[in-house]
Amino acid sequence: MKKAAIIFTILLVLGIIITYQLRDKKERVEVINYVPYTVSTADVKEIIDTTGEVSALNRVEIKPSVSGRVDKLLVNEGDTVRKGQVLAYLSSSDRVAILDAVRSNPNENIKDWENTYKATPVISPMNGKIILRNVVEGQTISTNDILYALADELIVLASVDESDIGKIKNGQRAEITLDAYKDVSINGKVFQILEEGKNVSNVITYYVKIRPEKTPAFFKSLMTANIDIIVKEQKDAAVIPWDSFSEDEQGNTYVLVGDNMQQSKHIITTGILDGDNVEVTSGLSKGDTILVRKRRYNISMTKEETKGFLSMGPGKRKTGKDILNNGQNKKA
Repeated sequence: MKKAAIIFTILLVLGIIITYQLRDKKERVEVINYVPYTVSTADVKEIIDTTGEVSALNRVEIKPSVSGRVDKLLVNEGDTVRKGQVLAYLSSSDRVAILDAVRSNPNENIKDWENTYKATPVISPMNGKIILRNVVEGQTISTNDILYALADELIVLASVDESDIGKIKNGQRAEITLDAYKDVSINGKVFQILEEGKNVSNVITYYVKIRPEKTPAFFKSLMTANIDIIVKEQKDAAVIPWDSFSEDEQGNTYVLVGDNMQQSKHIITTGILDGDNVEVTSGLSKGDTILVRKRRYNISMTKEETKGFLSMGPGKRKTGKDILNNGQNKKA
């Protein structure tokens, strides 16, 4: 019974508070002021913000020419190699059988047999970096196994939405950051736009290849990259706030000039929209003054209501605590 009485009391008090709030609610009136703004200059740029990954420009998987056993590995992941360099030595299945038989006979000289039956070298097909070592010494392999993966160059592969791909051009500048190194910005350039798109959940995306100006040592294949592709940029452009211009029925872009009492339209041409600012290509210059609308809302009260409220002393004006206490007294 006590619990039910407490719940009833709480609901009753809440109902009283809501009733007072609804009764005292007044209509909001919009008030518009015009604040002067002086046209300034700034660097502006239009960007396409996307994601991608670090990828090999050309990735080569090195497989053995013979089945057998890995005798010796001469390079490891991260090593830079040149074309024609020996990467490993393998023993064919026949050589493995012969040498194992020789080792079981203490009277035989293993070195003579090793010189007679030479190990098979694995040769690098190009210059590049080892990005994968897939075997260990002593492992038995077949001709389908991958020994190494070799990348000639690490680039960034960006995924661009179909709606933005028309803005991308070769030579455009890009700013790259990696999730693993968020404080480091890497400059690059678009050098190839792939022709075939990819459908992912009914969204078509295209891949864009970006080459860093200088590939950092910490670049690793498949690292997640955040990319800003610079579509357009302008140095020292005349700029105004993005909310300071409008468009009339004829499609003309305009700003307001004048003062807080009287305003008139001034036609302009806009360019790059960059965050909070927009470039003005004609119609305004640095130092010109325009008007920016600033809206605020006042609570509508009659003159009598305002006068009566202001005439109340601090002890007579109702607070939330007074309303709550008043509701409890009425219940009592």
